[in-house]
Amino acid sequence: MKKIFLFALTLYTATVFAQTQTANYFKLTRAGFNEKNAYETTAFVEKYFRVPGNTGFNASIHRVEEILKKAGYVEQKDNEFEAPLTYRIEKRPMKRSTWEPVNASVTIVGETQPLIAFQTNRNMIPINCPSTIAGGVTAEVVFVGKGAAADLEGKDLKGKILFADAAAGRLVAAAVKAGAIGVMGYSVPKYNQPEKYQTSISFGSMQANAGIWSLFLSYGVKEKLKAACLKGTVSLKVNIETKIYEADELTIVANVKGSVKPNERFVYSAHVQEPGANDNATGVGTLAEMARVTANLVKSDQLKPQRTLTFLWGDEIVSTRRYITDDKERSNGILWGMSLDMVGEDTKKTGGSFLIEKMPDPSAIWTRGTDKHTEWGAGDVKEKDLFPHYYNDFIFDICKAQGKFANWTVNYNPFEGGSDHTPFLQNKIPGLLMWHFTDVFYHTDNDRIDKVSATTMKNVGVSALTAAYTLITADENTATATVTQVKTDALIRLKTEFELSKKAIADGKPAADEKHIIEVWAKWYTDALATIGTMPVDAKTTRVGSTIKVATLAVEKQVQIYLSELK
Repeated sequence: MKKIFLFALTLYTATVFAQTQTANYFKLTRAGFNEKNAYETTAFVEKYFRVPGNTGFNASIHRVEEILKKAGYVEQKDNEFEAPLTYRIEKRPMKRSTWEPVNASVTIVGETQPLIAFQTNRNMIPINCPSTIAGGVTAEVVFVGKGAAADLEGKDLKGKILFADAAAGRLVAAAVKAGAIGVMGYSVPKYNQPEKYQTSISFGSMQANAGIWSLFLSYGVKEKLKAACLKGTVSLKVNIETKIYEADELTIVANVKGSVKPNERFVYSAHVQEPGANDNATGVGTLAEMARVTANLVKSDQLKPQRTLTFLWGDEIVSTRRYITDDKERSNGILWGMSLDMVGEDTKKTGGSFLIEKMPDPSAIWTRGTDKHTEWGAGDVKEKDLFPHYYNDFIFDICKAQGKFANWTVNYNPFEGGSDHTPFLQNKIPGLLMWHFTDVFYHTDNDRIDKVSATTMKNVGVSALTAAYTLITADENTATATVTQVKTDALIRLKTEFELSKKAIADGKPAADEKHIIEVWAKWYTDALATIGTMPVDAKTTRVGSTIKVATLAVEKQVQIYLSELK
């Protein structure tokens, strides 16, 4: 009895200690994170249509460099650990030319005001689109309905502009074959609510060197032009100016050296490319401020990282994957990865809420109850793809704590993929995505600075920093507290799944299938508990292992009870 009491007392003391440590980091990050700085950086970046190698992309990278230098990071000369705070800009010649838009307008001949113009619809020009001849071109526009083969049959398109109520990209080849000089099309996803937000255009690209130009239209412009074409012959004056040139691709990497295990690290990634404010100027701005705060805390000895903290800005997925795979030794030391993508939403304007996209757990296979996928769509996750780890619950609970403090709504979604967290997972490294969805302005040219919330960026930045600080300084108290947390989360999840399975069986679903779901969840959580053993910087502790065993037994015991009741 005394031994049990002493163990419980030790566990309680460890939990309180770890909570105090995390609470201290919350205090430091809440006081240190300046949302005005994050917002100003975001406003700078969102001015540009950013493609790797182009003016806006490079200006954004150098803006981050200015922030890092001012914060005390020194440019790396020989190696990334030559000073406590270092940064480097990696340059690589691009295999393809870069591209940037300059200007564009479309005017119906006979009208004085443009039908559409680049100043208000920067996404009207697809990436890789060439310029028209200087001064523009004037030609008849031919409406071809949905652009099906039957719609094109018998149409005289030579020297004319093909216009379809369909995606322009899929009609370029047919237009070239028919001798058209350009293509105009429309394609905006339903979740962007195009009939409500009639000026929105989704950004996209066209094949380079296609031998023709193309333009994207908003719902409102498409309907106006279609109505005009159905009344009679319409000619358009089209002027497009773009730049296509050879360039280097830039990635900027900053490091805060760990004092005990510098080769073990937490890596943040925020992609620079794309033309939006929330996507992803907010990720760039938030991460830049996070790097500044971290430097200040290190220089004032308020943060003493024992593992390394790495900040990365570059081309989505490409830069992160390269960072992971180019150096095997470095890759082996990456213990956690986090993608900051669309992290600054003013949700009253954009909709949706802040989300943590989880590593693949069983909810990605059996999505039920309150779990739901976003409009981005579910991935094809199988049981072999599951990634049991404490990281899911650890990060979610950190964010919930900030949410409770700041009255900030925090949710999660099952794994879907598509951002900088995926290269981590593909290389067997725990990786999560911080983002927002659904955003009605997602990927459209209405994703501008007025849809950004500085307060949201602070909530995300505070949560992301507090989580990383806790992990890069984790000791056995942190680990044992995390065991308690994950065990509690496991029991809550298993109870939820049990109730769902009980109802499913009552509704006629096979009991064997429902038991299997419970068993997979149980294994996921017991395997996740086991990963906590490597959390402490000094992982050679026996107390953490004992705590994990006790928690695992509690989970397994409860699972057996649930399985016996599912008939």
